Amino acid sequence: MSAAVNAALRVCVAGASGRMGQMLVEAVRDSGDCTLTGALDIASSPAIGQDAAGFAGQASGVAITADLTAGLSGSQFLIDFTRPEGTMAHLRECAKLGVGVVIGTTGFTDAQKTEIAQIAKQIPIVMSPNMSVGVNVTLKLLEMAAKAMATGYDIEIIEAHHRHKVDAPSGTALKMGEVIADALGRDLKECAVYAREGVTGERDPSTIGFAAIRGGDIVGDHTVLFAGTGERIEITHKSSSRTTYAQGSLRAVRFLAGKPAGLYDMFDVLGLK
Repeated sequence: MSAAVNAALRVCVAGASGRMGQMLVEAVRDSGDCTLTGALDIASSPAIGQDAAGFAGQASGVAITADLTAGLSGSQFLIDFTRPEGTMAHLRECAKLGVGVVIGTTGFTDAQKTEIAQIAKQIPIVMSPNMSVGVNVTLKLLEMAAKAMATGYDIEIIEAHHRHKVDAPSGTALKMGEVIADALGRDLKECAVYAREGVTGERDPSTIGFAAIRGGDIVGDHTVLFAGTGERIEITHKSSSRTTYAQGSLRAVRFLAGKPAGLYDMFDVLGLK
């Protein structure tokens, strides 16, 4: 094995046979400074025992496994875009093994978020509902816009995703709402409106509205509408490929290299704080 490979960041991918998992496996293998050292999936997956890069007709030498200890041993970092329950199990094992984690999973409960914060006292974690560099720059723009349009503008967040997405609103839409609410000095839990039907009465100007669309193979579209009297501003981000999430995840891995235990986000990774 060459010195370059020895120096590479050793990465394990969770959900390795899924759409995002395959994208991550490919990104790690093509990165030049990372090497694939583990691949995890649920025990019922037909991909268990297969080569993690087999979907691309290649051989990585890494077999997909449901054994967390075996899959994580030899890895420095785990990239996880799975489901909340699976991610929590992976995190607990990573804490035991001293493996840093990049979390792109969404839909966590408040209790799970509290546990993640506790685990982050033991290992370094980057957690973000969206790893796209463009989305995180958009979040910064929303923060600026919200402060400038704190009064006289109604705020609505519209998101669209593929038919397979299981949570709504998307984690990215919720993060957008949190960023805007924080900028306005509000609590999103108190001002968010997630559904409208029937005679709703006039719109409360202090609320932040959400609308979710599900259909087809939409990777991810998000628009925040600031609607005032006589004008409206729309800030939109559209994803046409999951590649952006994979590349952002690798930036997060590079950021974590050498970092102490703690809970970080993509603003930390991108220097936007």
